[in-house]
Amino acid sequence: MERVFSKVRNLDAYPKINEDFYSRTLSGGVITVVSSIAMFLLFFSELGLYLHTTTETKLVVDTSRGEKLHINFDITFPAVSCTLLSLDAMDISGEQHLDIRHDIIKKRIDSNGNVIEERKEGIGGPQIEKPLQRHGGRLEHNETYCGSCFGAEATDDECCNSCEEVREAYRRKGWGMTNPDLIDQCKREGFAQKIKDEEGEGCNIYGSLEVNKVAGNFHFIKSFHQSSIHIPDLLAFQEDSYNISHKINKLAFGSYYPGIVNPLDGVHWFQVSPNGMYQYFIKVVPTIYTNIRGYTIQSNQFSVTEHYKTPEVGRRSLPGVFFFYDLSPIKVTFTETHISFLHFMTNVCAIVGGIFTVAGIVDSFVYHGHKALRKKMEIGKLG
Repeated sequence: MERVFSKVRNLDAYPKINEDFYSRTLSGGVITVVSSIAMFLLFFSELGLYLHTTTETKLVVDTSRGEKLHINFDITFPAVSCTLLSLDAMDISGEQHLDIRHDIIKKRIDSNGNVIEERKEGIGGPQIEKPLQRHGGRLEHNETYCGSCFGAEATDDECCNSCEEVREAYRRKGWGMTNPDLIDQCKREGFAQKIKDEEGEGCNIYGSLEVNKVAGNFHFIKSFHQSSIHIPDLLAFQEDSYNISHKINKLAFGSYYPGIVNPLDGVHWFQVSPNGMYQYFIKVVPTIYTNIRGYTIQSNQFSVTEHYKTPEVGRRSLPGVFFFYDLSPIKVTFTETHISFLHFMTNVCAIVGGIFTVAGIVDSFVYHGHKALRKKMEIGKLG
């Protein structure tokens, strides 16, 4: 065993010197202090880099299929009442949603931007008794109410018991409702009066949409619908200009992730000429963000260009705010990472060894230089 220990002892790359042969100098002490400070500074700098996460970015082809696109929005129209503000969506696959109400909330606001009322869309219940039945007579005692759809019934048994149900039946037929006062349900619920009562008000509309992940558009307009042609509501009520001034408080395609920038957040636009169409052309880029713990967020970035289309002379244009979006075939992936522990230890060893070696060289240079200078000075004195 002693032989083994002896062989191991002979492998010692750090032979020890008797302390009696040490020669400590002032310059060596200064170099030691300076090199120690530099060593600590570089060590903590490397430690900060090790603890700090970096984001790796990659571009890949988007091969996903059959997914949905989530659109979150919050837009204020200071000159459009909530009753007349409609949200539609359509895409190139032919799917079309008119006057969307699901997951949509509207806030009535006055001219100063103060909230008057917050509500989900809906006209309300009847205000008078004995409404008109589908057979033409008034509601009798113990008789079940079944209102007329005024020719828009899909089946003989269909009932329209509210103004909203009549409007929905008209939309399915592609008919335009130009005078709600001629509809018993709308007249009872005061739909026309409601529009007049909200004159001069604005509307803050917010919520979310879920659409097919294909190119399409969604838009905010003041209109009823007739086939693919939009008939402005106010034709039946007022002849003033359509003011589509708006502020986009928030517009996002998907969930939030760290570092995302939505270029339309906080954008204002004030209409100068009446009855125009404001258009946003948006390029949506699918994005995947993976944090340091491996949690993945499916989202989207987007870029946008804007265009205002003035009404053509002699033709009534469709006033509204339109968002046309298209999807990029390239997907961006962001992945949070940090350097490995072995890489960190390698850098620390390089720092310690490098500074120790350089400090030794400097100390040797200073020591031998000072020794040579002193010897020359002694020779000069002797001469």
